[in-house]
Amino acid sequence: MAGRLSDSDDFEENHDINITPFIDVMLVLLIIFMVAAPLSTVDIPVELPVAVADAPVRPSEPVFVTIKEDLSLAVGELPTTKEGLPMEIGIATGMARDTRLYIRADKSIPYGELIAVMNILRGEGYLKVGLVGLDEAAAPPEATETAEVSQ
Repeated sequence: MAGRLSDSDDFEENHDINITPFIDVMLVLLIIFMVAAPLSTVDIPVELPVAVADAPVRPSEPVFVTIKEDLSLAVGELPTTKEGLPMEIGIATGMARDTRLYIRADKSIPYGELIAVMNILRGEGYLKVGLVGLDEAAAPPEATETAEVSQ
């Protein structure tokens, strides 16, 4: 119990609780837990084996569907239209629906046009469709500089 000094020699009881030390302790504990919580996550060390599998065999004559900047289409080197695309793909693949097709699209074409071509291919039963992109590390320096300037 706390006491208060007054003119008389009797100590009066003080019923007020001093909570300042309590708040200080709570803030210090809060900071300690905030710092310690991220450190308490468990990292499990795992040594992964090295993959020694050979690279997948690429077809000798891949079938490329090209979407040019002006939204024109080509199968291999033969220009075509969206309506003629199924026939040209059928000729190029020999009607083998399990043939993998590769789509090369200019980076300026709208995403919807790419999806429209993929929907045509899917509608014809060609489900193995890959997208061709340029590896930034393998690109010539002037191509990456041009890409940086155009952005």
